[in-house]
Amino acid sequence: MSATLLRSVSYDIARSKTSTTTSRPPRRALITGRILTGIVALLLTLDAGIKLVRAKAAVEGSAQLGFTPDQVFVIGVIAAVCLVVYLIPRTAPLGAVLWTGYFGGAIVTHFRVGDPLLTHVLFPIYVSALIWGALYLRDPRVRAVLGKR
Repeated sequence: MSATLLRSVSYDIARSKTSTTTSRPPRRALITGRILTGIVALLLTLDAGIKLVRAKAAVEGSAQLGFTPDQVFVIGVIAAVCLVVYLIPRTAPLGAVLWTGYFGGAIVTHFRVGDPLLTHVLFPIYVSALIWGALYLRDPRVRAVLGKR
């Protein structure tokens, strides 16, 4: 009985691996997902870049949130790492999770200083929705986990 159960579980695992790796999203969804990924990547590259070069706008804006210039640089490094992980197809779901955590911190930071709800506090949620939406459209693994809606 245990051998039969083991074969059944092995078959189910093998079948689930092949079905998620070989089933490609529809062409329109894939193209839309890639376009959205490009838009998000451009936005996040600019965000990380201005922090890494310690641009005046990034340092002053972050100072209003309670961050020092050295902390702004570290935040830029974290953002750059999240971006690279998100842009590598194999690690993209992990990158989306990392960005979600990063933006969770941004939400709390803006809420703590009393920034406007719709434009500042919730903006990271809008970007996270774009990140996950683009990934859902282009990555069959995410589609398999979340299901077709």
